[in-house]
Amino acid sequence: MKMRYLHTMVRVLDLEKSMAFYALMGLKEIRRYESEAGRFTLVYLAADGQPETPLELTYNWDGDDGLPSDSRHFGHLAYEVADIYAMCAHLAAHGVVINRPPRDGRMAFVRSPDNISIELLQEGEALAPAEPWTSMGNTGHW
Repeated sequence: MKMRYLHTMVRVLDLEKSMAFYALMGLKEIRRYESEAGRFTLVYLAADGQPETPLELTYNWDGDDGLPSDSRHFGHLAYEVADIYAMCAHLAAHGVVINRPPRDGRMAFVRSPDNISIELLQEGEALAPAEPWTSMGNTGHW
């Protein structure tokens, strides 16, 4: 039986704030669907050249009381980046907390505005350990 991966969906409380966060990571809107009858918006985001692996943001116009306060049950989204230090510096410069800094030059974790855990992994070999990351402790949980 043939099967094909389609997308990952996360519910968001503030669509614009969430889109701004994922834009900081380099994801761009590739399509959108709005349902007046269902009172929801679906926004699909993807990294450049990767429309086959989108992230679907689901926004319910009337709110979503069903969202837990800690989305850890979901697990995490993972993205490979060309330079983990540059990505973390870019996110931190825009107010994103680096929950697990890339002390090993290989892996970091951040959280979206909706508390979704995002794993960032260095493409290829780990980068040489560098400050400020090597001496930075964890913040919160990831």
